[in-house]
Amino acid sequence: MVMIHLIPGDITEQSVDAVVNAANSSLLGGGGVDGAIHRKGGPEILSECRALRASRYGRGLPTGQAVATTAGRLPARWVIHTVGPVWSATEDRSGQLASCYRESLRVARELGARTVAFPAISTGVYGWPIDDGARIALNTVREETEGDEELEEVRFVLFDQRAYDAFTAAL
Repeated sequence: MVMIHLIPGDITEQSVDAVVNAANSSLLGGGGVDGAIHRKGGPEILSECRALRASRYGRGLPTGQAVATTAGRLPARWVIHTVGPVWSATEDRSGQLASCYRESLRVARELGARTVAFPAISTGVYGWPIDDGARIALNTVREETEGDEELEEVRFVLFDQRAYDAFTAAL
């Protein structure tokens, strides 16, 4: 049975097999979680992201997909990059957000990861309402890990009290 934990704090400090990065489609770093992971993880992450852009993802990583690189100097083995959708009041993109969690877990399993740390994907600059983002994240991870014999722990590492409270309420 997979344990789901909520952790307040900084995702770049998590000692896990895989850290999920709320990346932008360029895979070349950015703000928020993406910028923090690239800064703390060092140039090895960016180098592998550039190689991915030069080979499989010339137009960038599509929304809802996931791909792994080294974790560089992070206390993790891998970074799983996923591109969350920008929230829209006029278009339901919740399937794309759920796909970020599903695809990240798929990549984690392919890598043999037993512990995975997620941020609250799309709930920062991409504007997804935190309560809805928490509900989608937790429901998707629960569904995807039911009966899972490989994964041991999924952590949601939440940067501020508002996010932690929303995830606690959704859990």
